[in-house]
Amino acid sequence: MVGDVGILEELDLKGISHIGGPSEAGKTIDLVPGYALPHDEDVGAVVVGFDRHINYYKIQYATLCIRESNAMFIGTNPDAVTHLTDAQEWAGNGSMVGAIKGSTKREPVIVGKPNGFMLDNIASTQGIDKSEITMVGDRLDTDILFGKDNGTNTLLVLTGVTTEAELKSDSNTIVPDAYTTKLADLLSVGSQVAA
Repeated sequence: MVGDVGILEELDLKGISHIGGPSEAGKTIDLVPGYALPHDEDVGAVVVGFDRHINYYKIQYATLCIRESNAMFIGTNPDAVTHLTDAQEWAGNGSMVGAIKGSTKREPVIVGKPNGFMLDNIASTQGIDKSEITMVGDRLDTDILFGKDNGTNTLLVLTGVTTEAELKSDSNTIVPDAYTTKLADLLSVGSQVAA
């Protein structure tokens, strides 16, 4: 597992054994002649999520599991950037997935947005039709695309990645059903529905 505690917690909830993650944050490789990094050949899948402590050891270990042990390659999402601080955009999970994709020459199975796997699971376990769901998000390329591709209503909130200029750009092909400048606007919609 390449990623942070959130993925470990999800795997634990499902009873899936795992190795890797935050405990390997400081691992290094001493590249000396003849050295081959040992790896567990029984690894069935490599899950790559957002990892603030990604390093060469993690990339190489994941690469070996996929290339030499034919482990499944799973990415949580392909987001190019993320907002970790309000000062700038930061490299997103797409950079972690991209590193493994580049070294293995394999396409990952994306289980998060915009793949419909997650939405199908939510709809079936909650017993609701996807047309009754509204996907609210701040990204056109994942959140809104996720909703559009999977049959939900969509609401873009201009509080994160996507700007109003990008939304209204002639080159934009992903159009939400509605958009707002702040998430708090949903409170007024909720009070109107309740009345």
